[in-house]
Amino acid sequence: MKPFSRNSLKRRLIWQLLLFQVVLLFLFVLALVALLVRADLGGALVDPEVTEIAARAMKRDENGQLKLVETEELKALRQAVPDFWFVARSERGEVIAVGDVPPVYQNMAKHLDRVSFADIRDMVQPYTYSAVIRETSGPAGKFTVLGEGRLFSLTFVVLFLSNLLMIPILLILTIITIVAIPWIVTRAFSGLAVVAGQAEEIDIDRRGNRLPDSNVPAEVRPLVHAVNGALQRLDAGYERNQRFILDAAHELRTPIAILQTRVETMPANPLRTRLLADTGRIAALAEQLLDLQRLDRDKATFKRVDLAVICKRVAADLAPLAIASGYELSVEAEENGVLVIGDTGALERAVINLVQNAIEYGGQQGDINIRVERNGVIEVSDEGIGIPLSEREQVFEPFYRLHPRDHGAGLGLNLVKEIVSRHGGHVTIVDGVSSGACFRITIPLAAS
Repeated sequence: MKPFSRNSLKRRLIWQLLLFQVVLLFLFVLALVALLVRADLGGALVDPEVTEIAARAMKRDENGQLKLVETEELKALRQAVPDFWFVARSERGEVIAVGDVPPVYQNMAKHLDRVSFADIRDMVQPYTYSAVIRETSGPAGKFTVLGEGRLFSLTFVVLFLSNLLMIPILLILTIITIVAIPWIVTRAFSGLAVVAGQAEEIDIDRRGNRLPDSNVPAEVRPLVHAVNGALQRLDAGYERNQRFILDAAHELRTPIAILQTRVETMPANPLRTRLLADTGRIAALAEQLLDLQRLDRDKATFKRVDLAVICKRVAADLAPLAIASGYELSVEAEENGVLVIGDTGALERAVINLVQNAIEYGGQQGDINIRVERNGVIEVSDEGIGIPLSEREQVFEPFYRLHPRDHGAGLGLNLVKEIVSRHGGHVTIVDGVSSGACFRITIPLAAS
């Protein structure tokens, strides 16, 4: 059995039920004792040990005749009961009487061959008529003994037996409570374990999930319904937000295309180069937003794509921009191709975003390298100042900017992370060959 936590409901139920049972049992015994005492069951009971003491005190002489030996326990009994008496009948019919046998029992003593057990209780003090009859054995053989011995109060006996009986009942109830209650509670809460498992699978990328309520206790079902209602409202709000982003991205494509065309017609100068870089980044951002929306709506469009082909195409498209910004852009890719399952446009724009990030922050000099490995890894590295180790996780957060005065929105790397995660992969920053930044994308390979 697993140890219960401090706030465990199972532990609380066990101890509360155990305490309730103990109190209930105590009250029951108390009521029983009060009923017995109130029923006027007063009087006394004779200790049946008198018959055994008498049987052990009777022995036979060398002629086989019965005789009474004054044993130590018999002496003690005489001292405790001054008017001690008994009548014993052997299985041979021999009778021995000791003390003053009350007249009421003298006639009964003649018929001990027909009685083997009796408890006779006197209702009036000094209880001279209280006696017992028992069949017992001693050194001289078997005897039926009628006698009077030490007296016990009936009330005391009832109390003693009640308390003695309460101990095993309490132990049984304790064992049942400790063993049975956890099992019962575990079975009752088994539906909650299923709900907890379903709740752990709820994620922003897997919307529409709802918690089951089929095997949930009725007391917890309103909470499950409330959570499902909250999930439904969150899904609806997310969908509204996504539709707004999709519409905004569509509306931005036309003015961005017009802006790019006008910038390209400008005379070649540093300002034109800078404007081309800025408009290229804006265009890539709008396209990535559209890609994310498409991936959210339908992943059935995924197909086999070649990462080497994608990276070569990105290098060809961005080479003029990189060269104009003072860089050398190179590609290292497997000749046989690296096949994965995904969306060509989205993966292409993820690589574009990383290359544009290198152009933006690579120091306007050096080499930007795109390397594709056969295990589904794409690395984009530059020779700039790099990214501090303490901020390599934060740069992927939305709206986070490494340098607060940067004019970017801080969404580019976050969108790369979202695209890669939707393809079942991950993106990290590793130490490159040079001192610059090296972004590594890892995507699962397609099954052969």
